[in-house]
Amino acid sequence: MKPVPDPITLEVMRNAFQSVAEEMGAALIRTALSTNIKDRRDCSTAVYTSQGDLVAQAEHIPLHLGLMVSIVKKTLEKFPLDYLEPGDAIITNDPYISGSHLPDICMITPVFIEDRCLALLANLAHHVDIGGIAPGGMPTISTEIFQEGIQIPPVKLRKRGKLDEEILALITHNVRTSYESYGDFQAQLAANNVGERRIREVISKYGPDMAMLYMDEIINYSERRMLRQIRELSNGSYSFEDFLEGDGLSDDLLKIKVTLTIEDDRILVDFTGTDKQARGSVNATRAVTLACVYFALKSAIDPELPSSEGAFRPVEVITPSGTLVKAEFPAPVSNANINTSQRIADVVLGALSKAIPKRVPAASTGSMSIFTIGGMDPRSREYYSYIETYGGGQGALVDQDGMDGVHTNMTNTRNAPAEVIENAYPLRVERYALIPDSDGPGKFRGGLGMTREITVVGHPATITIGTERRKIRPWGLLGGEPGGGSDCWIVSAQGGKKSLPSKVTTQVEPGTRIVLRTAGGGGYGSPLDRVPERVCQDVKDGLISVEKARDEYSVVINQETGQIDKESTALLKSDQTIKKD
Repeated sequence: MKPVPDPITLEVMRNAFQSVAEEMGAALIRTALSTNIKDRRDCSTAVYTSQGDLVAQAEHIPLHLGLMVSIVKKTLEKFPLDYLEPGDAIITNDPYISGSHLPDICMITPVFIEDRCLALLANLAHHVDIGGIAPGGMPTISTEIFQEGIQIPPVKLRKRGKLDEEILALITHNVRTSYESYGDFQAQLAANNVGERRIREVISKYGPDMAMLYMDEIINYSERRMLRQIRELSNGSYSFEDFLEGDGLSDDLLKIKVTLTIEDDRILVDFTGTDKQARGSVNATRAVTLACVYFALKSAIDPELPSSEGAFRPVEVITPSGTLVKAEFPAPVSNANINTSQRIADVVLGALSKAIPKRVPAASTGSMSIFTIGGMDPRSREYYSYIETYGGGQGALVDQDGMDGVHTNMTNTRNAPAEVIENAYPLRVERYALIPDSDGPGKFRGGLGMTREITVVGHPATITIGTERRKIRPWGLLGGEPGGGSDCWIVSAQGGKKSLPSKVTTQVEPGTRIVLRTAGGGGYGSPLDRVPERVCQDVKDGLISVEKARDEYSVVINQETGQIDKESTALLKSDQTIKKD
């Protein structure tokens, strides 16, 4: 007799599978060699059914987690269950299979119980180098995928428990940082080994049939919950468009447009009207676009919704081929994860802001702001690759300020501590700070952007910077003002300053200081409605200047006492209100 699911066991099983994913992530982070994984946590883990349907995922990186479903299912097309055996581990990084960019390598492991595959485990880790024409594998000057690094189709790195050292040697021989890459592969294997042990424990406790039943029921529960939330929304169509500021080869604006239609118990997300794919590396695959759509919908409609396959069954996404949101081979894609994914999320949230404005924040910093430095370490005479993505200002919400200097939307990594950078690389961190006055003014202000200044010590290096929101600043909502823009430049050892494009791969000489500033978040509501005491506190904390308090918020601060000049403030607010009306 088939068991009948009950809500208590459902919640227990949901948390059990969630815990498996979380422990996989902990194992990956603790055993990795590269700073990018062990310190920055640029990795993600998840549990799937044997058919590739998402059951549970750790709270890692939204972009990774959203596109890993596509990786697993595409990999199953190449390796159906009949071709999988106990002890296998499949890897791939091919964007036209996996959907991500080449540095993101996914590893998939089947879990067998008595010759029956009951689950799949997957982790995705961003390797610090993958070959190609620039260290880090994300050049802004690439014009085809072949220039971005080694492409790995789905292959068995481990077969029946035996590691294929020849395949591993082939891959690590084609990257600059072979030692770190080898160690990170071992960490990925270890993470899935931990997950397999924990899945076996769950199955041994509840039995194979019960475990598989509740995997399916977790998915069905998410679908029911999403359907209920969608039915509470008003039917209608809402359009929004925003732009990328060039593709690294040209400064031409590139449009991403979406029309979001809510109709009873379904949502249609149509990107018709988006520009054709670019010559440069900002082209997204459909998997990236789906991840961004799912993130935006979940965060606005039901942030507490358990992430599983069922959550997005009521969602249909149209991505015209040959466009920025569904590039065709062999278009370069390396910087789509960094910039295009954030803009896709922005336009979906922008469309949702017209339907449910109180649930959607103003625009955030708008880029993961990649900063890569690579070269030959003069201390060891070995190649190194420093890679980091930088936070910025979070967009303000209906009832609270945006966070300062934080990763937003499609990314969720930590920063690399200055001490770690200086110990691991021939680099010196000169400054790491928030940028005053980079907030988007509003009743609730946007978060501040941040800056990092790094000097290259004792050797020439290749740098790559990819950021956004220099020309088109992060938008505000309901009267909120845009956040501050981004910027980047270099200062030579002799003191000469040179401005850099927002997307650049170039050579720098020893002693060069590189400066990257990220954008702030947009504000929410009129700045005139911000509580003066909160403005005064921001001035005291060094987040905004006395001048900005006066000019943007109409709050006059006495510079001698640091207190609000109430009479002058009242007159200024009255005057600004009259002008506004």
